[in-house]
Amino acid sequence: MKPQKLTLGVLAIIAIMVLSTCARNPVTGKRQFVLMSERQEIAMGAEYDPQIIASFGLYENAAVQAFVDQRGREMGLISHRPTLEYHIRLLDSPVINAFAVPGGYIYLTRGILTHFNNEAELIGVLAHEMGHITARHTVSRQAKQTLGQIAVIGGMIASEEFRQYGEVAMAGMQLIFLKFSRDDEREADRLGVEYTAKIGYDASRFADFFRLLVRMNLESEHAGIPTFLSTHPDPGDRYNTVKQDAELWKDSLNLTSWKVNENPYLQMIDGMVYGEDPRQGYVEGNTFYHPELKFRFSFPAGWKLENSPMQVRMAPADGKALIIFSFAQGNSLQEAAQSSLAQLELNVLESNNITVNGMPALAVLSEQSSQNPNTGETQTLRVRSFYIDDNNTYYVFHGVSPQETFSNYLSQFNSTMQGFARLTDPAKINVKPERIRIKRVQQAGTLADAFRYHGVPQDKMEEFSFINNMELSDRVAAGTLIKVVGE
Repeated sequence: MKPQKLTLGVLAIIAIMVLSTCARNPVTGKRQFVLMSERQEIAMGAEYDPQIIASFGLYENAAVQAFVDQRGREMGLISHRPTLEYHIRLLDSPVINAFAVPGGYIYLTRGILTHFNNEAELIGVLAHEMGHITARHTVSRQAKQTLGQIAVIGGMIASEEFRQYGEVAMAGMQLIFLKFSRDDEREADRLGVEYTAKIGYDASRFADFFRLLVRMNLESEHAGIPTFLSTHPDPGDRYNTVKQDAELWKDSLNLTSWKVNENPYLQMIDGMVYGEDPRQGYVEGNTFYHPELKFRFSFPAGWKLENSPMQVRMAPADGKALIIFSFAQGNSLQEAAQSSLAQLELNVLESNNITVNGMPALAVLSEQSSQNPNTGETQTLRVRSFYIDDNNTYYVFHGVSPQETFSNYLSQFNSTMQGFARLTDPAKINVKPERIRIKRVQQAGTLADAFRYHGVPQDKMEEFSFINNMELSDRVAAGTLIKVVGE
């Protein structure tokens, strides 16, 4: 959760309903069945983009942003859709991911940026995602996917209002996890190699990034496999195919040299945040701390917590309850509560003025009924809400459960909300994120030798070898730049 005031709800998803059309695929030239024109595709991307940004947050890095913008424009002009405007976003997420949505929008997380080891790898992934757009894979897959039907948690929270408000993956976010076909992935690989080579980069280095996938598949701690790499053709097969395609393009274009640019890339990401950023909120035990906003609260033991720029969500394993914590908008505590309750169409059963650790608050009990579109049955949600005034910054907790199970969770809702307090402990406030630090190898030896020279603890060596896409036994020459992690 980031220190900015945000609206209480996620923007409602407006489906673009259009007549079926057949058009020529920009890449293959063949007739392709799609459900929208290019104008509608662009409009869809423009609608999803702010929702994706709100869910992840942008990672501010002027040098990297300028680099991908420049290369994106250059690549777009030689792509199969040169008139389309491409938008490249850096997302503030530690997950290793890259994805594209219709209309020219491409997203790279800082997590994937910290795992590239040269410009050519980055360009290859960027080109692969552009290939999904130019071949209109995002559009054709979108046409086959029904949006807005995923419940908040485990299918148990059926209310449309709370689905929009609390769901981990909004309709726009669902595009991140579109399952492209194997043929789509192979075509995007092929286009990625073509676009990479045509702007002068060594496309075989894109294949080298598949080595990372092999280790990610084997090592469970490296969760968050990129969509362009997961549940698709075997990474070993893709590695070989991309290598072969890269050689063909090298022979075809016949350039005298091919850009890789290891050192410039590593120097560009020196200091980039690595892993979770505790400044945006972190968990110790079952307590959530927010150093920048200076608050804390504890949540029920055994519950899972997910923190995003918009809100904090907590839920038990059975998925039968949900606590959402966020900002509440208004010029007073009463106004913030009234606006929130009206927006969520909650029927208030009782409301009481209370204090929470010295802060004025409102405790509200409400409910909301909605009809299940599949069965026609009416489901009633019961909601416990606390609105809290922290020096004119208004926060809200919503504890949500179906009416029949609400009493089972009420005490846990109340305990979590009553535990909200100001954070004053300097040790909890002054935490710093870990960052990528670029070091120079002082003498030839193994990667493990280089790590030991730079004081890398033994229990971190395997992780650090992973982000360098190397083995600890690999030889490194004096003067080589390598990544380590530190404050």
